[in-house]
Amino acid sequence: MVSQSKWVSRLVGQRATPTALESLRRELTADSALNWAYLVMVVGSCLIATFGLLANSAAVIIGAMLIAPLMLPIRGTAFGILDANKYLIRRGLVSLVVGTLLAIVISSTIGRITGLATFGSEVVARSQPNLLDLGVAVTAGALAGFAAVDAKLSSSFAGVAIAVALMPPLCVVGLWLSRGEWLLALGATLLYSTNLCGITLACMITFVVKGYAPLRQARRPILITLGFTALLLFPLGASTLQLVRQNQLEASLKSALLDRTITFQRLSLVDMTVNWLSTPPEVFLTVQAAEPILPRQVQLLEDFVAEEMGRPFTLHFLVSPLEHVTRETEPPETWYDNPTLFP
Repeated sequence: MVSQSKWVSRLVGQRATPTALESLRRELTADSALNWAYLVMVVGSCLIATFGLLANSAAVIIGAMLIAPLMLPIRGTAFGILDANKYLIRRGLVSLVVGTLLAIVISSTIGRITGLATFGSEVVARSQPNLLDLGVAVTAGALAGFAAVDAKLSSSFAGVAIAVALMPPLCVVGLWLSRGEWLLALGATLLYSTNLCGITLACMITFVVKGYAPLRQARRPILITLGFTALLLFPLGASTLQLVRQNQLEASLKSALLDRTITFQRLSLVDMTVNWLSTPPEVFLTVQAAEPILPRQVQLLEDFVAEEMGRPFTLHFLVSPLEHVTRETEPPETWYDNPTLFP
């Protein structure tokens, strides 16, 4: 039987040569520098991400992810902690903090200037992180670490940056702060913190596995970083549980309205939102109906949902009429005598 120490040694692999170690140290030190090139990348990435979020354009947001300036000081800080290199740690943290604050200030300023009444789905989606986001961050962080020590994977760095997306959550924080939405800004901050801890932890483990830091020296900083990451499991787990309940509720309502049709006839579900903060939770259903919806029908559906979900819900129907019109349809009296589609 192979002993535990031998198994760990096989997993970690050979120690990197002093030349390779020094080369990585110089590269990460240079990448973690707070200079004009880094600041230009931060400002450019922030502007692209903020405008993409305001336009609700996923393609533009992906363009901001490709720049990924914040990934560089995170990798440098992770290696500096393992290497007990105070200079590299300080250098990476200063660049990271300056870049983070600069992105929040810029996005918040743009949010105040534009003054949009509502934000699109791209902003809202980054305000509700869950455990899936932590999984993405850890995986992307591991790949980012491998890309730093393996030239064959360096070409994949752009894809890693897109996967973990550090800049858009920061811009979402600034946008929500510009409107005074502290709770939603906190949610986006949680997403950024999740990505930050996940990348740092995964980079540390990757550097150890590739032999750039001895396991004995790396054990304590890895455990500390793992502890900080574990603290995020509580809010992320609660958000994931709410996401599961939301999906269950949507499935129950769609089944009732579209499949089982509990006293509902010729009804089309357009949109559904849930306010989980109210007691009981309120569900707002935007529907198109060919016939009026009666309070008795709403009560029957509330009873059905309460039985399916194990808790009561208050349903609100926002109804728009559904009318089938053809060229043979008789016009109502309110129509003009000679309607035209084009001038």
